[in-house]
Amino acid sequence: MRFGKSAIPIVTALLLLAAGSWAQNDPKSRAKIVRELGKGGSESIARIEPYLTDPDFEVRLEAVKTIVDIGTQRSLDPLLKASNDNDAEIQIRATDGLVNFYVPGYVKTGLTASMRRVGSSIKSKFTDTNDQVIDTYVQVRPEVIQALGRLSRGGVSMDVRANAARAAGILRGRQAVTDLLEALRSKDSEVIYESLIALQKIGDPKAGSGIVFLLRDLNEKVQIAAIETTGLLKNRDALNDLRDILDRSKNMKVKRAVLTAIAQMPDAQSRGVCAAYLENKDDGLREAAAEGLGRAKNPADRAALENAFSTDKKTGPRLSIAFALVLMGKREMGEFDPLRYLVNNLNSSGYRNVARAYLTELTRDIQIRRVLYPALQEPSATKEEKTALAQVFASSGGQDSIAPLEALSNDPTAEVSQEARRSLRNLRARL
Repeated sequence: MRFGKSAIPIVTALLLLAAGSWAQNDPKSRAKIVRELGKGGSESIARIEPYLTDPDFEVRLEAVKTIVDIGTQRSLDPLLKASNDNDAEIQIRATDGLVNFYVPGYVKTGLTASMRRVGSSIKSKFTDTNDQVIDTYVQVRPEVIQALGRLSRGGVSMDVRANAARAAGILRGRQAVTDLLEALRSKDSEVIYESLIALQKIGDPKAGSGIVFLLRDLNEKVQIAAIETTGLLKNRDALNDLRDILDRSKNMKVKRAVLTAIAQMPDAQSRGVCAAYLENKDDGLREAAAEGLGRAKNPADRAALENAFSTDKKTGPRLSIAFALVLMGKREMGEFDPLRYLVNNLNSSGYRNVARAYLTELTRDIQIRRVLYPALQEPSATKEEKTALAQVFASSGGQDSIAPLEALSNDPTAEVSQEARRSLRNLRARL
């Protein structure tokens, strides 16, 4: 058959249409189209989104990976859609992508980073570090937290559920508390553990009663996390259970966790328990005992604590004793005073976080804050002290903390001034 010159463009168009139709019917070609669209950035998300419902897994996977890589505000709704996929890898990638928007770089450290597919199964490993949490001033869309909560109790695999629970904690997802409490009954240790840590980060005291059944869990990691969470959420109804475990357990890690939890909830009976452990040979038990006595604030214990501060040679227990003495009224900042000792240890890589945690609790008292404000401007104050104290005031300060942080924001050291500005944002958001 012969065509005239006028018919050639029509034939070409038909051939291109056929090629395009073939490409749309070929999964590899559709995945390639997604990758090409990804080069257009956020403007291309609307064109990529339909591929999230593609019948072929590889195409849907390419679509979610591309949207995560783009990572702008426009990625959130498509990733929420992807979280409803029936494949574990896609649910995990969608979860990490949602967190990544609020914590840039998270996909490089989250479960996605260790994930690889072997046949139809997913191989992945959770990182041991689980201390990430967003700044107070960061506002997370409620739909994101709702999606993470749903996945934590009903994701298609246990890895999906554990990963979603971790994500809910990082984003301080209070709306996910009910889902996390349901996830605690999954019977999977990783899901339970991640849900407990998430509840610690969220810090809703009402969740405490839903954890009691795990205080005697046979998995040590889960049991200790449940004990720690009970103390942090200050569930006083569990005190009798905790005292019973302290008496019966032969596991030193468990005993330390229990005494630390008891120390979070001082009462007359707990004070007696803590006093009995103040001179124990185990460092961790001495630390917890000192914390409990400090929070009880009984003047009768002050002499024993002062003696322990002068005689104990271990940094961990001495920090706890210093914390207790400041609670009991020792607020001077002399060279050898307990409060100065806490500030000095902000320079220690091994004990910085411990000292900062104690100072965060102490500075809920405005009088202690006023003693510490001058330390920000001392000529001898180090970068580590200034940045840590800025974080402390952001967490526990009041209106009185704004002026000292504003002054610190003009510090000549860039890292200090930057942290001061960040702390100001967190403080104002909290206030």
